[in-house]
Amino acid sequence: MEAKDGQASWLGTNGYGSRREEDGVCHDDSATPVRANTVDELHSLQRKPQVVEDRHRLQLQSISASLASMTCGIGPKLIKGDPARKKEMVGKAVTHHQHHITVPTITHAIKYEKGSFITSSGALATLSGAKTGRSPRDKRVVKDETTDDLWWGKGSPNIEMDEHTFLINRERAVDYLNSLDKVFVNDQFLNWDPNNRIKVRIISARAYHSLFMHNMCIRPTYEELENFGEPDFTIYNAGQFPCNRYTHYMTSSTSIDINLKRREMVILGTQYAGEMKKGLFSVMHYLMPKKQILSLHSGCNMGRGGDVALFFGLSGTGKTTLSTDRNRILIGDDEHCWSDNGISNIEGGCYAKCIDLSQEKEPDIWDAIKFGTVLENVVFDEHSREVDYTEKSVTENTRAAYPIEYIANAKIPCVGPHPKNVILLACDAFGVLPPVSKLSHAQTMYHFISGYTALVAGTEDGIKEPQATFSACFGAAFIMLHPTRYAAMLADKMKKHGATGWLVNTGWIGGSYGVGERISLAYTRKIIDAIHSGELLDTSYKKTDVFGLDIPRKVEGVPSELLDPINTWEDKDSYKLTLLKLADLFKRNFKVFADYKNGGVSDLADEIAAAGPNFLF
Repeated sequence: MEAKDGQASWLGTNGYGSRREEDGVCHDDSATPVRANTVDELHSLQRKPQVVEDRHRLQLQSISASLASMTCGIGPKLIKGDPARKKEMVGKAVTHHQHHITVPTITHAIKYEKGSFITSSGALATLSGAKTGRSPRDKRVVKDETTDDLWWGKGSPNIEMDEHTFLINRERAVDYLNSLDKVFVNDQFLNWDPNNRIKVRIISARAYHSLFMHNMCIRPTYEELENFGEPDFTIYNAGQFPCNRYTHYMTSSTSIDINLKRREMVILGTQYAGEMKKGLFSVMHYLMPKKQILSLHSGCNMGRGGDVALFFGLSGTGKTTLSTDRNRILIGDDEHCWSDNGISNIEGGCYAKCIDLSQEKEPDIWDAIKFGTVLENVVFDEHSREVDYTEKSVTENTRAAYPIEYIANAKIPCVGPHPKNVILLACDAFGVLPPVSKLSHAQTMYHFISGYTALVAGTEDGIKEPQATFSACFGAAFIMLHPTRYAAMLADKMKKHGATGWLVNTGWIGGSYGVGERISLAYTRKIIDAIHSGELLDTSYKKTDVFGLDIPRKVEGVPSELLDPINTWEDKDSYKLTLLKLADLFKRNFKVFADYKNGGVSDLADEIAAAGPNFLF
């Protein structure tokens, strides 16, 4: 066929296409021509609708109700799409501002976040503002008739406030959110166990907070989002706006407030994203035990044969390093639930520390820092966009938040059978705890409640000595009930499902810090491997003095003389004095829990205390 007016012409093949000529142009009649006046309109046709209009309308009504002012009784009008749709509203009555509910993507974070950048790996680098860590002294919980069973008083992380003050702060946060041109809303889940998951809604002022929570919570499918309905818990994150420092119970311009009866959380005066993550974890520590589900601050992995291990440990103990094992499947790195169905991750992502991160030491985390990941408070080269993970000029608490599927060996869905091993990690800078001990159930409860590790602190004259640190249940800042409640549940589940408790010291041997040396990571890995394989269940043990710990006589690949710490000390008298000093610190710490009188837990505390150290050689 001859071309007309310079236009190429063609015929459909195999009878599936047809042709007609109109105005000198050849048309393919196999499909209706696309009608679009602009590129944006064409792109809108390319995007698959996520929800039908009726359900979308109900969702917007739900969000509007969440943002309704307590005094005004009406929230802002909410529309979907981009600001170009404002022209559709011309001539229509509008109350308050128009809010555009946007999906939490890097595109929005770059567009709406001043000072955010894409790094060389594709991750988003952003800043959290003046606060680069949590503010535990500014966290408050409403004390009312529903919270009688909470842990209050000395040693507790729960600082009380009344509901009236909560409503003042809530009103302040909601009014601030209602004053913005845009708010960002996430409807997501907590807990991978579908029978026990929680629906959460996060309303935030910053796009990076929305992306952060998109990564950290469990992301619904399109179908789940259609049928999401009303949330079980709502966060109002107005962190850019301060609380009134002169309001009752306030001690600064920062306030993180939880109301368990209303199922709401308000954030004012801090833009640190971790407040949302850990605030929801505190809520899970309250809600799950009421359903006889144990909430745990732990890492969790699973062997190819289905054996699950829990890892507990404070900062610097090696929890992340030892639970992230290329030979095992990662269920989660930080928060879990143990129910009658087995173990399940609470979160949909990981919040990894980045300070001194290297590809050699942490290859899984390194590879997870890519497009979609949020890098918080890191420093990078202005021209190459390469991140300097050793740089601490903003903070030492640099972080990466990414979906758990960014870890190559992550198990999706993040659930597993009942754990077989419960591993408590301690970096003992005093150098007197054994590299590994098998624990009775009572000892497991004692050391779980103690949550011990030791930090090394400098003094003015340059002398350094260990400082003991205790954090109940290895996460004292987040627990809501008395520690013995969680410990008793842990022991019951271990007994029921045949799990074994272990205390692993990743700290010093041959003397305290400055005299001895830190145990080789290679030896610690051999110990962990022996726990996973069941080797340590079949070996013989001997009992130590003071702490009464059972230590194995042999571990494959580890020198036997290292297994009993007294063998590694040249000065035996110094070892005994240091051992007694640490035992005394344990006893002083546990006295807070033994003296607690509420709900009949004091008798249990006495039983657990008996499994602690004694002073007889």
